[in-house]
Amino acid sequence: MEFDVSSATVELAAQALGTDAARIAKTLSFQSEEDDGAILVVAAGDARIDNKKFKEQFGFKAKMLAPEDVLRIVGHAVGGVCPFAIENPEVVVYTDVSLRRFDYVYPACGSSNSAIRLSCEELFEIADSQGWVDVCKDWEED
Repeated sequence: MEFDVSSATVELAAQALGTDAARIAKTLSFQSEEDDGAILVVAAGDARIDNKKFKEQFGFKAKMLAPEDVLRIVGHAVGGVCPFAIENPEVVVYTDVSLRRFDYVYPACGSSNSAIRLSCEELFEIADSQGWVDVCKDWEED
């Protein structure tokens, strides 16, 4: 779906779609231990990264990529980062369990005014997710 309005933030995407912010599958970009790599975590719109859980899962402190590095390494600009159609093999995707409470979610599609409706299983498969992780906080099970 493409919108006439911005969907660059969780709140804007929820408004454009007419859905709950929690159903927006936001893709968060973190520095990896590889020079030109990244770890993408796809999480529910109401979830926030828990630094302790992130470090336990990945073995190092969570550090978000700078916007210019997101575009250079991931290939999508902040506000439109999607977890698929990534050409850099050093970018790995993980899916957070905060999404599992929904039958479908809405990730961005590479621009600041797009989204697609996918089941969590479809998202996991299309994103070539390396696994389900539990690295978020502040979300509530339905």
